[in-house]
Amino acid sequence: MQESGASNAATGEIDTSNAGTLMPAMNVQDPDGRALNLGALQGKPVLLNLWATWCAPCVKEMPLLDELAGDYGDRLRVVTVSQDMGKVEKVTDFFREGGYENLEPWIDPEAQLGYALGDTVLPTTVLYDASGQEVWRVRGDFDWAGAEARAAIDEVIEG
Repeated sequence: MQESGASNAATGEIDTSNAGTLMPAMNVQDPDGRALNLGALQGKPVLLNLWATWCAPCVKEMPLLDELAGDYGDRLRVVTVSQDMGKVEKVTDFFREGGYENLEPWIDPEAQLGYALGDTVLPTTVLYDASGQEVWRVRGDFDWAGAEARAAIDEVIEG
């Protein structure tokens, strides 16, 4: 049930309480079934976003994450992992309709990644440093185009 007059303001805040935790060494897959081991993504910072097609705040921030990925290019890997269960077409259709140029449609078919992170709120986005250790996370949507997000990411990229 939606509240009438709901605000479009982002609800998430940067939280460092899990800093130092290693990225889960779990596999996610692309729509063709190719696996990506998240634990093997060390070497550059990774922004890991858990989302779903049915999650309105997730859908709202996806264009911002696509723009962020484009702006940072090779300095930051942005990995969006769908928590949708069922047909992969939901995710591939969403990406096609959104026209995202900088994001890849990764899928967590058993929706286990949220449990591994200790979170089940969507969206949840976690920034890992180049060694795979958590720096901070945001539960809920966030203004990824805003100065706060960019400054927090720059701090990790520029060390």
